[in-house]
Amino acid sequence: MSATEYIGVRKITGPFVLLDGIQGAGYDEIVLVSTPDGEARKGRVVLVDEKATLVQVFTGTEGLVPETTSVRFLGRELEMALAPSMLGRTFSGLGEPRDGYGPVLGGVRRPVRGAPINPMAREYPRNFISTGISSLDVLLTLIRGQKLPIFSGNGLPHNALAVQIATQSKLLGAENFVVVFAGIGIKNDDAAYFQSHLASEGRGGNLVLFLNLADDPVIERIATPRLALTTAEYLAFDLGMHVLVILTDMTSYCEALRELSVARGEVPSRKGYPAYLYSDLASLYERAGALRNSKGSVTQIPILSMPNDDITHPVPDLTGFITEGQIVLSRDLEARGIYPPVDVLPSLSRLMKDGIGKGSTREDHANLAGQLFASYSRVQEVRALAGVVGTDELSRADKASLAFGDSFERLFVNQGMEENREIGHSLDLGWKLLSMLPVQELSRLSMEEIEKYIKKRA
Repeated sequence: MSATEYIGVRKITGPFVLLDGIQGAGYDEIVLVSTPDGEARKGRVVLVDEKATLVQVFTGTEGLVPETTSVRFLGRELEMALAPSMLGRTFSGLGEPRDGYGPVLGGVRRPVRGAPINPMAREYPRNFISTGISSLDVLLTLIRGQKLPIFSGNGLPHNALAVQIATQSKLLGAENFVVVFAGIGIKNDDAAYFQSHLASEGRGGNLVLFLNLADDPVIERIATPRLALTTAEYLAFDLGMHVLVILTDMTSYCEALRELSVARGEVPSRKGYPAYLYSDLASLYERAGALRNSKGSVTQIPILSMPNDDITHPVPDLTGFITEGQIVLSRDLEARGIYPPVDVLPSLSRLMKDGIGKGSTREDHANLAGQLFASYSRVQEVRALAGVVGTDELSRADKASLAFGDSFERLFVNQGMEENREIGHSLDLGWKLLSMLPVQELSRLSMEEIEKYIKKRA
């Protein structure tokens, strides 16, 4: 379809422009909305009717006058330019360069809407991605092609954790590992933090950064994760790279979706979010994976802040249904000065079992992780009991559990923001902590494994 221009619109409300009598307009079609002084703003068609067409303007409708506003329909979806030269670059939430190096030249152009990967074309995720963080690598292992979200809360250090994962993560045995990092609705100081730390830690040449700021128009937040994922798919399936996509904060994305849904007059569902929130999130999360007969892969870590730390809130609730586990951050651990404050008991990596062990990490990984989970779970029971009867009334085994729990949090979960632990070191640290417990408490380990560790220590 060739570009068609219309002058004059019926109504302008919020970020929306309503037009009458448009022939041939298509859903998600890109338009250029021109102001009286000649400024061109991008928008997209969000509603098509026999009598009217609703256009959503990305950068807002401030300064537009219905009688003089012109709208040009371009006959195509929102696209972005993709090329290998994107590596090391920084872009806005709409894909415009933010680093002063000009537009992306050469390469290809692709629609950003994308599509979930066909399940029949998927390869089962199996390879271990090292983050250098003990609690994640040992207990909540990230697997290539997985989607593993981080559930955080306002004031918790999820930004620092995101940067640490982005700078330290690597796929063992692979040199073509890159990161696509998207900040969605973030504050200016957070954007400066991301830019300075991601560049200074040496990931710059293997990273593509998208930054949508809190004072940018709300509609940009809808496009930002799609631009990031389209870039990741290009790097993975066209160039054969293994891509880790970090999206923060998905709650800002969902709130933008809710705001636009209300402006369009749609019937709200739970807590005012649109009824299609689940399918919309799935359209993003399901773009992670690895394809058969393809060298590349896309792994996702969406980060979301839970309003009022409520894990049953629609955003974390629906995210948990779609993704393969979750990493939950604890306000209590953070208050005690533990970083990263990962609450391991409500956290889970569902694909961990098939991605660890001999050949990927170490053959003792699975059983060791199971024993650490079981022993730390018992710590919570003993702490509750100690709160009732007092520490002095506890048995020797219970006191050993308390000591183990304190050491586990202080030495294993806690580590520096720039501390990068190899998986072997993290596993050895886990064994060292378990040696604090009586042998009869190690029910998830065989005597052969225990004796092998004791012999190794000797």
